[in-house]
Amino acid sequence: MRFQIRHLLMPALALPLLGAAPPRPKGPCDLYGAAGTPCVAAHSTTRALYAGYNGPLYQLKRASDGKTLDIGIVQPAASPRPDAGGYADAPAQDTFCARTLCVINRIYDQSGKGNHLLQSPPGPLFPGPAKGGFDTQPIADMAPITISGHKAYGVFIMPGMGFRNNDARDLAINDEPEGIYYVIDGTHYDSGCCFDYGNSSTNGRAVGTGTMETTYFGTATAWGSGAGPGPWIMADLEAGLFSGYNGKQNAGDPTIDSWRFVMAVVDGGGGNRWDLRGGNAQKGGLTTFYSGIRPGSRTNNSYYPMHKQGAILLGVGGDNGNGSAGTFYEGVMTTGYPPEATTDAVQANIVAAQYEVPRLNLSRVTTFAPGTSQLVTATFTNTTGGPATRVRLSLAAPAGWTVQASGGTSAGSDTPVAPGASVSTVFRVTSSRGTGAGFLTAKAEWVTPGEGRMKSDTMPTRVRNVLPVKINEVRLGTSTNPTDQFIELYNAGSTSADLSHWTLVNTQSQWAPVRLAALPAGTKLASGAYYLLGLSGSGLAAPASPGATTIHVRSITGFSQGEKVDIEGETRTIVSLGTAASAPTTVFIPVSTGPWLTVPAGASNLPVTNASGFAVGQKLGIDMGGQYEVATVTTVGKAATQSTLALAAAAGATNIKVAAVENLTPGDSLTIGTGAHKETVTVKSAGSGGSSGSGIDLAAPLRFDHAAGVDVSDVGTGIRFTPATRFPHASGDAVQALGSGLTLDRPLVGTHEYGAAVQAEAPSTVGYQGPPAPNQWFGGALSGKAGSLALVDATGTVVDALVYGSQQSSSSGNGTITSPELATLEGDQGKGGCIVVVPTPIGGAGRSRGRFPNGSDADSNCTDFQTQAAAFLPFGAAAGASNIRTNSVTGFAPGQKILIDIGTDVENAVIATVGTPGASTVRTGIAAGATVVPIASGMGFSAGQTITIDSGVNQETAVIGSTAFGRGGGSITVTAPLRLAHAAGAQVSGSGITLTAPLSREHASGAQIASGLPTPGAANQY
Repeated sequence: MRFQIRHLLMPALALPLLGAAPPRPKGPCDLYGAAGTPCVAAHSTTRALYAGYNGPLYQLKRASDGKTLDIGIVQPAASPRPDAGGYADAPAQDTFCARTLCVINRIYDQSGKGNHLLQSPPGPLFPGPAKGGFDTQPIADMAPITISGHKAYGVFIMPGMGFRNNDARDLAINDEPEGIYYVIDGTHYDSGCCFDYGNSSTNGRAVGTGTMETTYFGTATAWGSGAGPGPWIMADLEAGLFSGYNGKQNAGDPTIDSWRFVMAVVDGGGGNRWDLRGGNAQKGGLTTFYSGIRPGSRTNNSYYPMHKQGAILLGVGGDNGNGSAGTFYEGVMTTGYPPEATTDAVQANIVAAQYEVPRLNLSRVTTFAPGTSQLVTATFTNTTGGPATRVRLSLAAPAGWTVQASGGTSAGSDTPVAPGASVSTVFRVTSSRGTGAGFLTAKAEWVTPGEGRMKSDTMPTRVRNVLPVKINEVRLGTSTNPTDQFIELYNAGSTSADLSHWTLVNTQSQWAPVRLAALPAGTKLASGAYYLLGLSGSGLAAPASPGATTIHVRSITGFSQGEKVDIEGETRTIVSLGTAASAPTTVFIPVSTGPWLTVPAGASNLPVTNASGFAVGQKLGIDMGGQYEVATVTTVGKAATQSTLALAAAAGATNIKVAAVENLTPGDSLTIGTGAHKETVTVKSAGSGGSSGSGIDLAAPLRFDHAAGVDVSDVGTGIRFTPATRFPHASGDAVQALGSGLTLDRPLVGTHEYGAAVQAEAPSTVGYQGPPAPNQWFGGALSGKAGSLALVDATGTVVDALVYGSQQSSSSGNGTITSPELATLEGDQGKGGCIVVVPTPIGGAGRSRGRFPNGSDADSNCTDFQTQAAAFLPFGAAAGASNIRTNSVTGFAPGQKILIDIGTDVENAVIATVGTPGASTVRTGIAAGATVVPIASGMGFSAGQTITIDSGVNQETAVIGSTAFGRGGGSITVTAPLRLAHAAGAQVSGSGITLTAPLSREHASGAQIASGLPTPGAANQY
């Protein structure tokens, strides 16, 4: 009876608790604060990092209308079941971004210091690929997860993306102690520099060893590594990634290859010490990989004492090296060196937050042609912590499409799905007969026992239903003529395609998208046919209206007075030849204190990065590709200045030494320093620059002490113009001096847009050279280095796109992605991203990138496009030779026809056999018995390769054991001692390529070899 009474009383005692919302859990910053090492920066897109934080986590920006939305925190609730809240309000994001694309515009600082993370401004050496040289912004829905059983989103960084705050407050500087951690995706990484989070320079420059302190995750090996193949947790201390005391491989830093969520910790400062720790963010504790003194500090002072600068970055290196990839969920920075027990407690807090994989996944969907079908798999993973019942999966498609799963339009599991288990359904999706773009949206529904109500989650993915017309071949120029560019379209469909009013959109890296060409009404492309566009000799640098007798052009090369020119079908004679438009500059970007200046509509002056090329009375163009407008220059003032103090300056000083003073004038306002020590002063008089110059006299004394190297900026007096702007403008908007242009013999009749083709009637040596003649000219040049090209149909749907850049490697700035919104349509952007790699240009007809077979398209820019193989002859080749030594044999095969040399020296040959690459010379003489061969350069050598050393009676062969190369040359270690001595200059080479017949002529050192030529307007040959 006593048991029965207790049994009845317990629920009664619990009833009041069921009606109350549970308290918010403590966050990592509560733990750091209690240890006396408070957070001074706290960033997360997934959860609150303090129990009491109720502000926004991050801000979205919507592509369709530019509107923004702050994503906040779900508050505690008592029902339908007790929920402590504290996680991100992902449903608000899903609603705001429904049927459009959103980017993460900023990540809010939860510490109260205002140290928010914003779009990273350009680094001088490594600008970003977005407008003005800013880094691109993460697409908001690419990293879904669950946390505490609820949906949230991480920050998916692709190469070229990054966040920064150079004007941060109260971070550790110099050798002051600090703690740093971040939680990241252990499966998303690459070898690029550098997926960092932490303390950095304040100006996007690499300002010396020991000026950074950040966490790093990836497989870069240029500065050091851990054990195994990687990825590794390391610390970026500027000019070096470290995993221990030395800058080489450290066996104590393991490869992290089995943790979906990774916790990485770097603590340091307050003396010659630092720690590197890491752990599985889902379970267990932290492991210390290194704890000890600073790298190299026994013999040098490169990293002790430290010279930290006190800015914050995410996803890039200190110099804005933005070739990295990774996914960020949360991270903090503290002042003070956190006790090990505290970081252990933070790890336990992160584990308790229950990071899990996304609850709903959809297999990657490629492009549909009208009326075609694809199989799409939706997968539900139970991350609820308990069994899920009545699981149902469904898929919604755009209007007119059909979706079919076994058993109807939805399917799932009638048996409970255990925690961590998954269930999948395959859907057959058939597109409509009409073209267009939209979203496939997967939906999962389930019931958690004990709650009784159905829960759901959704996941959208972009789809397009377009005619099978492809960007089939593109040449970005040759080594002798970078303007010899063409674009070839190809109809891979079985019927004719109407291309009326289709457009090509060109985005050069660092600039806004502009229309490259519009296809005329009535343009039809037969099945299997080609449509060729060639770059004209020049193009309009500003729109031309009816009645215009002066046109502004990007180039005047090849034009002359009295010559006839064609402007989109209107033929005119040049009366006078003026000047071409200058290369665009930008509205000034104050990288240390910005990152943006905003100029309201109605302005008649713009601060510019470079004032050269502007002239009073001439036109200027503002914001090409954006809210474009043209005005007339009335005054050319001084360009803005971004400089540094050449010497330290003490509070009270009225003279400062500035590295660059050329554009500083009396009355200018200078901004000195960043964060809490930032101040504005007025120039009284300007002298000479540098540490020994007369410096700048100030109108009033400095309020703060400033160290040497502190940032100094001045917006300058800029360019004044009339009429005033009709639109607002901001830092990074393009500003272009349009020059005096070409004066025509009579007015134009039609309207011609920016970028319209301007072609000389006489043959020209600039632009596309043919043959054959193009179907259409385009007037704006493609970037030869990085950019994107989109083919857009008359409804505005992207039919096909090419996103291109340099090869991803462990060097900063390689492989950046110019247009992420296009890249995600054209390839899986995991790891280092998927882009078309720009081939090294060669002479003659050059090299192109194209589809082979013609029209082949798997929506994978990194594999769909091929290029002609190319190499060169380091030693040249004599007439009659049947073997040639080359720097590379990649892409060459027996039976292949090749071209050797260019111009009048070109000859055809056929490959008989392909041997090994490599061609160099002995750098310094070597004696018989030596095992190390010093050589002038690497030239393709590799371990295990057989090489030939010297010639004639001194010739011998050897096998390479290992190689070591660097600036100034390298060395080859052979597996057995050499039999003979060899003098400096003796040849060292692989076996090269053997031809089926001797060469008919001599070819000089450096002559090129190519496997084929571009084929504009004809079938591709690779």
